Amino acid sequence: MFCRNCGMANPDSGQFCSTCGTPLSSSSSARTTPGPTPVPGGSFATPPPVTGDAPTNGKAIASLVCGIFTFFLPASIAAIILGHISLSEIRKSAGRIGGRGIAITGLVLGYLGLVIIPVMIVAAIAIPNLLRARIAANEATAVGSLRTINTAVLTYATEFENGFPSSLKATGVEPGESATCNHAFLLDTALTSGRRYGYVFTYTPQYPGDATAPVISPKAAAKGCTSGGASGYTVTADPIQRGTTGRRSFFTDQSGVIRFSANGESATANSPQLQ
Repeated sequence: MFCRNCGMANPDSGQFCSTCGTPLSSSSSARTTPGPTPVPGGSFATPPPVTGDAPTNGKAIASLVCGIFTFFLPASIAAIILGHISLSEIRKSAGRIGGRGIAITGLVLGYLGLVIIPVMIVAAIAIPNLLRARIAANEATAVGSLRTINTAVLTYATEFENGFPSSLKATGVEPGESATCNHAFLLDTALTSGRRYGYVFTYTPQYPGDATAPVISPKAAAKGCTSGGASGYTVTADPIQRGTTGRRSFFTDQSGVIRFSANGESATANSPQLQ
């Protein structure tokens, strides 16, 4: 039991307090160890009940708007910054502020912009350069092809003594046959078909005087020629898609001189000579 005077704990069988000597009575046993005093139920303030949906964080909305315009680099950066700030505020609000999904969407769009924009910048620089390089390569190949045609046509005229061929097919290849006056095996199929590396080649034979058809010479007939040759020819090379596969047009004839036109029209015998 406890002493009612000093509060000292004493054995239940004791009659006097071992500390102060105060007589112990049965009423003292009713005193128990002090403990926390119960607090009335209305003593603590309760948070007000949440009514309706939580308001959307304004920075989350701003992040989404900036993310929509993510193709502009500053907008992508702003979407990322605002998205992270809004997510932090939403997390700390313990449900009082909403908009987490909107903020995440803005963040995703912002990061996509940071990835896509550099690729677009590189493409904007590289594609025009690649196009120019392709056009230059096609034009160089077209000029080389005209030189090849001139050489093949001259070789044909010298070998078969039939003048110049009446068409490019006469200088081409025929599978399963040997070289003849009709298929001289001097040009590959790409050139005899009239198309190569973005250019169209047009071969036009020219006949002497008022002749409208080739005439087979006796020497050519003796070498197996079944169609007559021409006294001259012209070859033009025009881009299939001007500005994409090539810009300039080219012209050549039996003189072997190559001429060009850069004004968007086909080159002729009066066009400037290619240097």
